[in-house]
Amino acid sequence: SQSSGKVGKMKINIAYPVTGGQKMIEIEDEKKLRCLYDTRMGQEIDGEGLGSEFKGYIFRVSGGNDKQGFPMKQGVLIPTRVRLLLEDGQSCYRIRKKGERKRKSVRGCIVSSEIAICNLVVVKAGEQAIEGVTDVAVPKRLGPKRANKIRKLFDLDNKDDVTKFVVRRTYTNKAGKEKNKAPKIQRLVTPVTLQRRRHMKVVEKKRHERVRAEAQAYEKLRKQRMQERKERKASDIAKRRSRTSQDSQEKAAPVAAAKAPAKKGKN
Repeated sequence: SQSSGKVGKMKINIAYPVTGGQKMIEIEDEKKLRCLYDTRMGQEIDGEGLGSEFKGYIFRVSGGNDKQGFPMKQGVLIPTRVRLLLEDGQSCYRIRKKGERKRKSVRGCIVSSEIAICNLVVVKAGEQAIEGVTDVAVPKRLGPKRANKIRKLFDLDNKDDVTKFVVRRTYTNKAGKEKNKAPKIQRLVTPVTLQRRRHMKVVEKKRHERVRAEAQAYEKLRKQRMQERKERKASDIAKRRSRTSQDSQEKAAPVAAAKAPAKKGKN
């Protein structure tokens, strides 16, 4: 792609995580920018190459955008632009639907003259302070939300009330009134939480007892049904045997009656 604009003009975004300060400067000197060319994302450079005011500083290249606005992507080891098939979890792409993939244009992780904005992070501060970056302390707008993280930040004990230490901020609403805003503390153990836990334990205990009683009642009923079945089976066998013996006796009676007169006649 052909570059638009002046060659040797780049905006440098400098950030210092220690103070939270951030500043953007514009460098038009090609000689100063040469120390950035052919460096990769994550690589550290000496700040003196960007100017004498950055003597002693060490910067880390954290990213950037080219002149058409396409971002640099870590792991693409070329200085040009490519089209990659990206999916969920990868940088430079946000899915709109579950399982969606899309081919997107991204810039390689090597800095070249095509880069319009380069992001640098201060790894080591130098002799001279950078105005608005290392000489300021930007307060955190939002504090921690989880109860244990608030305790860790303020070195609190479990007996201390966490709600008194949550970071609050003041803002002006549309009506012009000043309001306080604080996050809802997560994983906070309150008396209601303990009561709910006790209630859940009682419910679970009652459920176990009910299941155990139902199992015992079922076993008792099953044994009763088995006994009834055995008795009924034994009764059927006894009836069948008595009926069979009665039939055999009835068949044998006429034969016995016929033989009796014959014996009397011989005598």
